[in-house]
Amino acid sequence: MKRLTAFLCLLLCAGGATAKVIEQDIKLPGGAGDGVLFMDDDLDRTTAGVIVVHEWWGLNDYARNRARLLASEGYVALAVNLYEQGQVASHPKDAKAFMEQAQAHPERTTRRIDAARKLLREQQYVDNDRIFAVGYCFGGGVVLEQARQGSDLAGVASFHGPLGTEHPLQAGIFNGKVLVATGQADPMVPAEQVSALVDEMTAAGVAFQLLSFPGVQHGFTNPRADRLGRRFELPLAYDRHADDISWGALKDFIDTP
Repeated sequence: MKRLTAFLCLLLCAGGATAKVIEQDIKLPGGAGDGVLFMDDDLDRTTAGVIVVHEWWGLNDYARNRARLLASEGYVALAVNLYEQGQVASHPKDAKAFMEQAQAHPERTTRRIDAARKLLREQQYVDNDRIFAVGYCFGGGVVLEQARQGSDLAGVASFHGPLGTEHPLQAGIFNGKVLVATGQADPMVPAEQVSALVDEMTAAGVAFQLLSFPGVQHGFTNPRADRLGRRFELPLAYDRHADDISWGALKDFIDTP
């Protein structure tokens, strides 16, 4: 294993605690890709492992920070890169191109998620029965599709991600649970998708939780969403209330059997 580099990460966590988090750039097993592994330096107990899947921008500081926050809460988090050669977009045109390239090769995405799960299972403090996948925007759609394929995960959580699919989840395929957080004012996730998802999950018989925030737009967990929305004239907006509530729901989702 590569040498771990420790750094002090001041995070706004419950109680304002300071967490010392270890960060390690890693290669996924089998040459499937790369990512960044995060864990609390003082971790001394078995905990959940969480795969974090980035927005359409790529594995940028936002995606890494969400993984750091999860590590500061006591989980082992792996932010996985689904784009080629470390691609990170700063313009929607590039983000769209990178996302479409990844969507054109779903088998590559599944291979990377499987490799990320395998790597987490190799970590000393990870409970093999408590490995989750959490996705934001593009990544939210990715983790839902993993559930629809029957991925061996304890649960998937989608935040402001697309909900539509051509291959609805069938009963008996996925043994985990599902959490979805979305904004009612998000034009990228219309009400029809939300309604169809509820019908899909109900028919599949999975444990399902939906958080729908009135007046909230796309990207509500990303503090940079307002600036990005103004710059590129996109319907993006950060919402502190929705972010806080959905973050608490995620922790409960991971911690509750």
